[in-house]
Amino acid sequence: MRRGNRDDTGIISDGRPCPGTRRHVRARIAPSLLCVLALAGLAGCGLFSGGTPAPVEDRHVRPSVAVAPPLPAPQPPATDPDERLATVLYGLFREWKGVPYRYGGTTKKGIDCSAFVAHTFRHGLGVELPRTVSAQSQRGQRIDRDELSMGDLLFFRTGRSSEHVGIYLQRGEFMHASRRRGVMISRLSNRYWRAKFVQARRVLE
Repeated sequence: MRRGNRDDTGIISDGRPCPGTRRHVRARIAPSLLCVLALAGLAGCGLFSGGTPAPVEDRHVRPSVAVAPPLPAPQPPATDPDERLATVLYGLFREWKGVPYRYGGTTKKGIDCSAFVAHTFRHGLGVELPRTVSAQSQRGQRIDRDELSMGDLLFFRTGRSSEHVGIYLQRGEFMHASRRRGVMISRLSNRYWRAKFVQARRVLE
């Protein structure tokens, strides 16, 4: 059989590869094939096509936790004038409750009725009142008994030359510094106070 001539590529001139060079050809093709496959894999990941790389699972990344919506803002406290006045008056009463009566006294060791009224209006309501009952009875506007409102002043005549004053609260009650029991709350409907009542005056606008 006629044999063809080999060229420098190891291919016989009649087109058949030389048997001795098949290993050499496979050895040259294998690295090239690996490069092509590697490039194809990178392209599939999007590195050469401009796409986004496939996500990689991270076992250390914690799943997102839903955040609860914020609670509504607290509503402002009530601004009703009567509620504010009641808070002040009852608060001062609790502070002074049981303090004994002392004529001319102005402290918690002892206090008289007009001093208690003056202290309450000055420190609780920011209103200056005179120190004595007679002077306080000239302040503000005189009102009828059925028109009483919280904060009105109540005046009583407890003797020929003795006067007494208290602060009306609500529901027929008033707070005052009693001679016998000190700072307390009494009812205007009480037989004694009903008989001694003289007038009521409004000093708060």
